[in-house]
Amino acid sequence: MPRRSNRGTSDTVFLQNAVKTLVANIRFASVDNPVKTLVVTSSIPNEGKSTISIELARALAAGGKDVLIVEGDLRRRTLAGVLGAHPRNGIYSVLSGQAALDEAVVAVGGKSSLWFLDAEPHIPNPVDIFSSRRFHRFVDSLRRTYDYVIFDTPPLSTFVDAAVLGSVADGTLLVVREDFVKREDLISSYDQLRKAEANVIGAVLNCCDTKRGDYYYSYYDQGPAQAGEKDLDAPVISRAAAEPELASAPEPQGSGLRPLPQDARVAPDSTAQFLAGTRYQPRSYEDE
Repeated sequence: MPRRSNRGTSDTVFLQNAVKTLVANIRFASVDNPVKTLVVTSSIPNEGKSTISIELARALAAGGKDVLIVEGDLRRRTLAGVLGAHPRNGIYSVLSGQAALDEAVVAVGGKSSLWFLDAEPHIPNPVDIFSSRRFHRFVDSLRRTYDYVIFDTPPLSTFVDAAVLGSVADGTLLVVREDFVKREDLISSYDQLRKAEANVIGAVLNCCDTKRGDYYYSYYDQGPAQAGEKDLDAPVISRAAAEPELASAPEPQGSGLRPLPQDARVAPDSTAQFLAGTRYQPRSYEDE
């Protein structure tokens, strides 16, 4: 995911393409066992895991999938404020039987394909809740109801919640902020997930430098090539060598065109001209 800057539109394009690539990678992470329930976590705070969770959920929903994003950080809730959705019931009410699932989830941004399940504040012992059999059955029911379920969780260096949730979900994404998290913290987080038998399907590098991407995207921002611009990569051969008959052909009267010099260096107009200039001889069945 690109680092924020003052370029605005450019960063938006980078972000959209990066999320689309992430969606494609998740879909192909396991062909035999598709990833439907996904935990998004990080090693330390402020690596952008909640932003990745939201953008990923929006991209999946934009593709026509029914997506539920769940507040999995029962200690420090952030999704409701960012999404602008404040349901009356949360995950604890559903697990305790005080509210049905359809009474707790709310549509995000008016889109019926993107849903949000919040968490009540001050829930005691989140780890005990996530490791309970009731929560396992709850995740199974979500898997049958939605195409994708995304859990936004606390950082691994602070609490073990994400590792416990990762052992229940189909896959886990580890968000890594460039030039921010220490190597030892990242390795420790990965080891923690593996010990919990979480299926770590990959890492998401966040706040990346997009200078190289700017170079490639500028190719398309420039529009069509202007007259007089040279394509340095285009093969240059003699037009007369490509089509010998043109060298001796008389100039049409009144055409207003001047004949090309014999040593003129121009790009071929067709593949046939290029092959002729390289003395290419196609193989026939008689050559076998």
